[in-house]
Amino acid sequence: MPQRRSHIASSVAQSELAAALEAVRAPFDVPFPPEAVAEAERATAAPPGLDLREIPFATLDPLGSRDLDQAFQLERTGRGYTVRYAIADVPGFIVPGGALDAAARSRGQTLYAADGSIPLHPPVLSEGSASLLPEQERPALVWTFVLDGDGVATDTRLERALIRSRAQLDYASTQAALDAGQDSPAALLPEVGRLRLEQEAARGGASLNLPDAEVVRGDDGAYRIERRHPLPVEDWNAQLSLMTGMAAADLMLGAKVGVLRTMPQPDDEAFATFRRQTEALGRPWTDGRYGDYLRGLDRADPLTLPVLEAASALFRGAGYVAFDGAAPEQTMQAAIGAPYAHATAPLRRLVDRWSLAISLAVSEGREIADWAREGLSELPKLMQDSSARSSQLNAQTIDHVEAALLAPHVGEEFDAAVIRPANGDGVATVQLTEPAVTARAPVPEGTTPGAVVRLRLQSAEIASGKISFAAPGTAR
Repeated sequence: MPQRRSHIASSVAQSELAAALEAVRAPFDVPFPPEAVAEAERATAAPPGLDLREIPFATLDPLGSRDLDQAFQLERTGRGYTVRYAIADVPGFIVPGGALDAAARSRGQTLYAADGSIPLHPPVLSEGSASLLPEQERPALVWTFVLDGDGVATDTRLERALIRSRAQLDYASTQAALDAGQDSPAALLPEVGRLRLEQEAARGGASLNLPDAEVVRGDDGAYRIERRHPLPVEDWNAQLSLMTGMAAADLMLGAKVGVLRTMPQPDDEAFATFRRQTEALGRPWTDGRYGDYLRGLDRADPLTLPVLEAASALFRGAGYVAFDGAAPEQTMQAAIGAPYAHATAPLRRLVDRWSLAISLAVSEGREIADWAREGLSELPKLMQDSSARSSQLNAQTIDHVEAALLAPHVGEEFDAAVIRPANGDGVATVQLTEPAVTARAPVPEGTTPGAVVRLRLQSAEIASGKISFAAPGTAR
């Protein structure tokens, strides 16, 4: 089989793809109103009364990030640990009812396109004055967790404080440093992260961890798609965020006012279907909780991806529920195994501003601001709409890049692994290895997930993002 290049080599194809991606992005990339930008440029937060600038906080994000929501500091305390988790004080910068507030509500969250992000807030705020950039004094909402030797939080408090991050870490270099045993601000993160993962397992939580599909643009301007499993350091870091979200949920539920991120437990029929699928794949889930089964999958096993794709049906129904005066009937986020709130990414997600403002007021024993209570009811719909826009932008972007990657290979044959079976129409979801493309394609009757099929590429249209496959020998 000829070696296939996994990026768009033709300048004509790159130009056509750039035009297609610009057309995809245009409906989403609405400029901020001038008054919102002006408000962001002059926005300041009141000085906090607590000074924690001596604490050596650090941030950990994808390489090159500028909208830094979180900073952490970990230390050993006796047999346990103290975890400090600072969150950008976005509630302190935004005037309720102002132009900046209105612009953020209309957007809901930061969207990510192939050639950059479409931010929730003007960059002067999200990548500047409110971002927890290194060696900059910033107001922050600081969570302090006291953990015992098993990683259980025995004490939690939330305070507003002035901080200064000392280092901006990225995932890849931090993982390399930890693997090499080098000193790092994240040196205790593997210990704390693993303990918190054990606590997640004890709660009955489950992580899906499907490979991320990311459109990457190289220095030469060529696009490619990368699919990868998160690094261990990303999972450990995520546990700090999950611990914080659970603490925020507890505070809001105690006050009977707030907004939760919920997901129902899969029903018996969903579990039965998943069991049948794992049996058909030869990787049966026979006993124990589904979270334990998923955690035990071998990432090097070629059948793991089909299993994870099948498991995605167990993670449906996530949403937001706002409440004021009484706790909602549904409080659990089943994949986490506890009540949970989004409360760690206020620069990039609208709802976190409410969670943080309400949690801080409850923690300080003062009245919750009127703007926070009055805006609660609209949050679930705003977040639902913005999530739909995000999914649409991501799917369309990947469609066009995949078509551009395949366009030079029309008429060629590919081996593809079936990752999701056909639903009575003879068309299954398949995964090509090189280039890394996921597609719908006709497969022989009875083909099961995990099987490798031979396909011929019939067409790949960059402008529309549509591709089509057929079995070898099928007439065009």
